[in-house]
Amino acid sequence: MLTFSDSEKSLVADLISAGQSHLFAGFGLNGCPNGDEPAADSAHALLDQLARLNRSYPGGIAKYVSNGKKLLEDSAKGVNPFEGLTPEVPAGERLQVGNEKYLELEAKGVELMGHTAFVLVAGGLGERLGYKGIKVALPSDIVTGKCFLQLYIEQILAYQQRSGTGRTCELAIMTSDDTHKKTAELLDQHQYFGMSKEAVHLIKQEKVPCLGDNNGSISVNPDNRFEILTKPHGHGDVHSLLHQSGLAQKWKEGGVKYVVFFQDTNGLGLRILPAAIAVSSEKGFAVNSITVPRRAKEAVGAITRLVSSDKSVAPMTVNVEYNQLDPLLRATVSPEGDVNDESGFSPFPGNINQLIFSVDEYVEALDVSSGSVPEFVNPKYADETRTKFKSPARLECMMQDFAKVVCQQGHNAGFCQMEDWAAFNPVKNNTADAVKKQASGNDPASAASAEDKMYQFNAKLLRMYGAKVEEGAQRAVEGVNITDGPRIIFSPSFAPTVGDIKAKLSCPDVRISAKSTLVIGGSNVSVKSLDLDGALFVHAAPASTVEVNNLVVKNDGWMLEDLKQGEEVPEELKIRGYKLSKNGERIVIVEEAGTTVVSQ
Repeated sequence: MLTFSDSEKSLVADLISAGQSHLFAGFGLNGCPNGDEPAADSAHALLDQLARLNRSYPGGIAKYVSNGKKLLEDSAKGVNPFEGLTPEVPAGERLQVGNEKYLELEAKGVELMGHTAFVLVAGGLGERLGYKGIKVALPSDIVTGKCFLQLYIEQILAYQQRSGTGRTCELAIMTSDDTHKKTAELLDQHQYFGMSKEAVHLIKQEKVPCLGDNNGSISVNPDNRFEILTKPHGHGDVHSLLHQSGLAQKWKEGGVKYVVFFQDTNGLGLRILPAAIAVSSEKGFAVNSITVPRRAKEAVGAITRLVSSDKSVAPMTVNVEYNQLDPLLRATVSPEGDVNDESGFSPFPGNINQLIFSVDEYVEALDVSSGSVPEFVNPKYADETRTKFKSPARLECMMQDFAKVVCQQGHNAGFCQMEDWAAFNPVKNNTADAVKKQASGNDPASAASAEDKMYQFNAKLLRMYGAKVEEGAQRAVEGVNITDGPRIIFSPSFAPTVGDIKAKLSCPDVRISAKSTLVIGGSNVSVKSLDLDGALFVHAAPASTVEVNNLVVKNDGWMLEDLKQGEEVPEELKIRGYKLSKNGERIVIVEEAGTTVVSQ
């Protein structure tokens, strides 16, 4: 005869009340259907899984089922989630990266970076890209070989040092069953890339049960009825994890002012943060969505202010998917729908899923909601009756939708727009999909195009400040367009901000040819005069000061060489379509204290 603990009995009773008695046939408890008594280990394995799922979801599985039934009912009826809402262009700031206004904001924001905590959403593998590892282990560029996680940590450490606050910036990384162990191993293997181990927090999300019908019946594995069928809930879980772990409250009590949420493969994403945080501070935004310009009807979510006809409901500045925005505009304030304004872009800026929350209002919203994010469901119906599913459905939630919870508390939200070239270079697509995106006029968002944007960000800023940097020729690698040089990387230790690039390089006296590769690292490096036609690497240790003056470098350099068909290379090169050909370089590494002048 099966025996159960009091906690197991209580869980079974709660789930039977929630309409899930089918899970417990033969268990012999009140309300359980008759059936063959299961083996004890099978029964307890099921209950252990259910207990884990129950703990991870705010309000437990019963709440999840209740939410699911309501969402499935609305879906079956075709309920419009925007009923009674009118869209407006939200409050915000549209910046031009590198101009005087931008530099002023950036300078104001640098100190605030020392009062900022960072949250990286890193729950995915790179399989869709053709890469079997975790995405944060992908090299952001192949010249330095730095993976995304190393790049992000170095950027955070550079801001920590530059802020002058003496504070330690902390990083939370949301992982999943797929990525948790590999992320921990990557950090251990590289001594946390220089960050204090105590400042890094791995928070793992659980999956959620699948629902098999409109009644919210939890589905089991077809091959094992003692295993709940589960799927990912979405990156919105990050908020409940920060609440359950106590991290957000701890940060608030420790003097953190802002919490930044960012994605796993957007190498430029942290470069523009100081200016964006200054916008949050000046405008009093409890939520600030970092955005890029988007063209009308472009397949990118849009940051939109939604005003309810019910005056008791506070306005919300949130992401609205592009296929929802146009019909919403047509049904309310704009018969033409989503159209470009005089700038050539839609007045509704494009969401890149990078957000800045003011910690006081964020923690308040966590306390009210336990970190629950408004959910949605997307069942695949078997027929037009909308009563049967082709496959089990699950509830999903998105990180950016927590802005709704903050706004519902009456707090101010807005956006900060940066140009696409300076803020957004994600690795989202494999080469075949990238070519299709490119053909439709969109960013290919592949490993090759993202790396190209890293180089061109620095080249463009140098040109902006007067350097003579040649434009490389455009060419296609396996159908994806990239620029054939120059390849310029400024490490976070050298230039964490745009203002550093302007200050540390005397740009009118800098010449860089299209074939060149330039990498500079170290906080105390300056470039007074440089004529580069080849590859140059300069690195200064923390106690060293290096001045590059009247330096002429000419060598065969490093070039990107297309892969031959069938060539055996590591996956991180295969997904790009090229490798590095190292034909010549000059390397300057200075480790001794004092000042070193590097010249002819």
